[in-house]
Amino acid sequence: MFRSSSRFFLKPRLSASIKASSGGGRPRVSPGRIVRVTLSFAVLLLLAASVALATGAGGIAFSPLAGVLRGFLPGSGITADPTETSILLSIRLPRVLLAGIVGAALSSSGVIFQALLRNPLADPYILGISGGAALGAVIGISFGAAFASIGVPGLAFGGALVTIFLIFSISRTSSGHSGTTLLLTGVIINAFFSALIMFLVSISTSGRLHSILFWLMGNLSLAQGYEIASTATALLIGFLVMFLHARPLNLLALGDETAMQLGVDTKRTKVLLLVTASLVTATAVSASGTIGFIGLIIPHMLRFMLGPDHRLLLPASVLFGATFLIVTDTIARSIMAPFELPVGVVTALCGAPYFLYLMRRRTF
Repeated sequence: MFRSSSRFFLKPRLSASIKASSGGGRPRVSPGRIVRVTLSFAVLLLLAASVALATGAGGIAFSPLAGVLRGFLPGSGITADPTETSILLSIRLPRVLLAGIVGAALSSSGVIFQALLRNPLADPYILGISGGAALGAVIGISFGAAFASIGVPGLAFGGALVTIFLIFSISRTSSGHSGTTLLLTGVIINAFFSALIMFLVSISTSGRLHSILFWLMGNLSLAQGYEIASTATALLIGFLVMFLHARPLNLLALGDETAMQLGVDTKRTKVLLLVTASLVTATAVSASGTIGFIGLIIPHMLRFMLGPDHRLLLPASVLFGATFLIVTDTIARSIMAPFELPVGVVTALCGAPYFLYLMRRRTF
């Protein structure tokens, strides 16, 4: 398995990667291609967001959306319907924004984890961050009165931070942090937290079970302004850190020794990017609940379509991850209207078949 994982990351035009990343030879990814791909995915994102904003319990209707937008144009002379304006701005728009931000955060973090751990099965949850956030959220829901001042998102974020601290503390060795040790530590901590969650679920009242299960499967219906702002801020800062380290990421895929020979501080780069991706994931999970498969399948799809260069992968993962979660959340809230499914159910239904397809193709 580890041999095939190495082929997944190292095989595509290895010698060209060394030349391009070290400053010699012709760049594998031109700035023009980065701009073209980014604009293409941005257009796709805008289309998905428009459809999501126009989709309600009665289906897709663009005329109310157009009426609200025209009402904001100066000199249009059109007064938008107050009810439609309230539904659009107070309910649908915050949800679409949060879905896009969370999808972008999970997808870009998945790119980082798969690259640094050199494991194509790694995603933002493999290190147990989601387990810590889920435990904090379940504690908040089960004992809400005792933690009213913090709230469920605050406890989820705190649980994720504690998990990050435990993982890096436990997995640290004299030579630093190895990918295998980090993965094993994350799996063990995640299993322990899952047991605690099941214990809390078993003693919870029936009135709280629905809230707990909905959070554990992802819930974007309660999007609030502060959650959107905090998650967007974390994503913006995290993406800047990730993108500025795209070249070192390309070199790290060739091996630590090669990267060091080409001037990369491997230990510092790995720790910085792992912590950054973990914090971005923690912020996203605290706002949306645990939503699986996005950080796993989106990086795979983009590597297959675009190649392994992180200068292209990272911006594409942000835009396509946002598009994917907006689309799946729209399906989740409309397919059984007026009832809605947890968005994690839809992402799992989409992600599991694709993952099985990857296994059959043996592309990793």
